[in-house]
Amino acid sequence: MIRPTRRDLLRSTGCGALALTGALLTTPLTARAEGPESLRARFHLTPPQGWLCDPQRPVVTGGATQLYYLHSAENSGDGGWDRASTTDLVTFTHHGEAIPLRPDFPAWSGSLVIDDEDDAGFGAGAVLAFATQPTDGVRRYQEQYLYWSLDGGATFTQVEQPVIVNEDGREASTPEEVENAEWFRDPKIHRDTARGEWVCVIGRHRYAAFYTSTDLRTWTLRRNFDYRLDAAEPDLGGIECPDLFEMTASDGSSHWVLGASMDAYGAGLPMTYAYWTGSWDGEQFLPDSRTPQWLDHGWDWYAAVTWPSEEDPAGVRYAIGWMNNWQYANREVPTDASDGYNGQFSVVRELRLRREADGRCALVSAPVPALAAAATAERTLPDVTVEDAAVLDVDARAYELELDLTWGAATNVGLSVGRSADGARHTNIGVTGGRVYVDRGPSDLEGFSFGEFRQAEAPIDPAARTVHLRVLVDTQSVEVFVDDGYTVLSQQVHLLPGDTGASLYADGGPLQVTGVSLREH
Repeated sequence: MIRPTRRDLLRSTGCGALALTGALLTTPLTARAEGPESLRARFHLTPPQGWLCDPQRPVVTGGATQLYYLHSAENSGDGGWDRASTTDLVTFTHHGEAIPLRPDFPAWSGSLVIDDEDDAGFGAGAVLAFATQPTDGVRRYQEQYLYWSLDGGATFTQVEQPVIVNEDGREASTPEEVENAEWFRDPKIHRDTARGEWVCVIGRHRYAAFYTSTDLRTWTLRRNFDYRLDAAEPDLGGIECPDLFEMTASDGSSHWVLGASMDAYGAGLPMTYAYWTGSWDGEQFLPDSRTPQWLDHGWDWYAAVTWPSEEDPAGVRYAIGWMNNWQYANREVPTDASDGYNGQFSVVRELRLRREADGRCALVSAPVPALAAAATAERTLPDVTVEDAAVLDVDARAYELELDLTWGAATNVGLSVGRSADGARHTNIGVTGGRVYVDRGPSDLEGFSFGEFRQAEAPIDPAARTVHLRVLVDTQSVEVFVDDGYTVLSQQVHLLPGDTGASLYADGGPLQVTGVSLREH
């Protein structure tokens, strides 16, 4: 059986505008007369109603970051772009529909840029949005359309004809050609300052296609990046939501980064954000290595976008991802019944490019500092030595835990969060056999099980006997930042209102736990 792609699932009609705020509400949602207690995430961006999907690379206008995202009235339905704004990258205010659904012409993913020099002719400072849309509703005619805004990105006007045409869709005849033609999506635009032009990357079935332009309207195809040159290399699936940007590394060297959301499950690799460092020569992306690195090793950090910080645009970028996975995204979740919405984004991260001891450059990430500053309460917990298990003094639904774990002979050590009063329900975050893992299986709910996707893991130094964890726990998610953020695991977890505790465990020897801090949200 062929597994449907995400675009197969995004085909039903219907769209509704959002009207309120997400993660931290500035306008309260209308209370339900009956129904279960709210399960809404406390410090993550969520839609007030309906289905939330891919974020779009945002822009900064009017002193606020404008973040757009796919939204529809029904789960996995077609829709348009809605907009939310933030001044601190933690609290978001929703403004409703920015690019509406048109009959048989949904707006899929893309990105935004600010045309400071009026290259496109709409006016200096115009906000331009590029989105994939299926011309005439035909799937193999996925093409790239341009929208422009003169009010800071609040409303948009569409250029009626596509600015990047899917020539393959017109010419495809064999099944292989049709399959590739139906994968022409998610444009990301980046300014190549050295050459005075714009570069666009588009996801294709097994490669990334690059185009360049000087006016943002007329685009020239350059050379593709084929991540798989022969059958011996792992098949990472089609490229979705590709990302392209320049960064300055910790040693001062400059690099281009090509990122993409990849379903690499069949190759035994993550199903999140893969990236390659390298260079751009005006014609093609040249990777430092053909082996990708991964920005997240959990099951749920997909369709992520990055954008430069205003304070240090060359050295620091922000990132946000959709906390879902197409292996199980097309389903109802507990918040459908409790709060009338489905889907959330991760917290916003800061990304830095670090030169590693082995010579490669790697992205490291951490939650933006404003997240900790937004905590409603903070306290330090005492150090403890754990021989088998110990309950922590935690009673909260949304919080951050930071702690250091140190062990010697122990073979499996870790932290359990989202713990019920009887200890039966919990999510384990631990280290064993040179791997760090997040196991959400014990938090499964009847009817909402993640099945075979219960545990995610990532390699760490097998000789390590100490690890620093920063764990973000919200009502529907757990995000784990290991050591300095080179390893991150992000997971949906359906926690119940009574899952407010935490505990520690150690197998085969004692565990020392120090530096424990708790921040509640």
